[in-house]
Amino acid sequence: MGQLEGRTAVVTGGSTGIGLATAVRLADEGAHVFVTGRREAELEAAVKTIGADRATGVAGDVGVLADLDRLYAAVRARRKGLDVLVANAAVGAFVTLEQTTEEHFDQTFGVNTRGVLFTVQKALPLLNDGASVILTGSTAADHGMAAFGAYAASKAAVRSFARTWSTELKDRGIRVNVVSPGWIETPGGTAINGGEEAMGAIREYAAGTVPRGRMGEADEVAAAVAFLASGQSSYVVGANLYVDGGANQV
Repeated sequence: MGQLEGRTAVVTGGSTGIGLATAVRLADEGAHVFVTGRREAELEAAVKTIGADRATGVAGDVGVLADLDRLYAAVRARRKGLDVLVANAAVGAFVTLEQTTEEHFDQTFGVNTRGVLFTVQKALPLLNDGASVILTGSTAADHGMAAFGAYAASKAAVRSFARTWSTELKDRGIRVNVVSPGWIETPGGTAINGGEEAMGAIREYAAGTVPRGRMGEADEVAAAVAFLASGQSSYVVGANLYVDGGANQV
């Protein structure tokens, strides 16, 4: 029996990368997982990967409030409430201060910050007392990486949300935590970083600078999320769990 047997979970941005690995892990732990994604084909493939009996796909964009309403209508129809919410959906691109446009800023904050806020707010009526909310942050929030300003700022806001919401939801026993990945191998990361050739350079960089000696894998982030979702982390509240191979720690 898994740690989340009989529980209901939501993973936004769950059709690829860290989100998909997380959805698979939560389902392996016994949860029925509702997965969101903007692209129908990838979402259908994700549900097939997780298992059609263990997952429900709901297409949508967390930056569109009507899409969030459809997601939670599907969860409500199951009549079991919501035990685990993983607000993972995010976008990112390398854009310098000089290059930043209204469109880039609005898209980044619209998904990464506004989307996270309303993903959690709209879940409140469904969250069972004692539920676990996990927000996907980033080690980028702690660094001044060139051309990643809007993304880093949006993730810094996510870290702040976890602190405030932990206080606001403590009377219901709802725990809010952040998992902050470092360099992780994902299809989205490859696209953001400029393709496979650029990723080769990043792998080499990670091998020489990250204490673990390599980039991380999506399954390693998923394991951290599963810990925060389960009773094993019952005394962990408002924390930021780094999954970065030690890069930010030593």
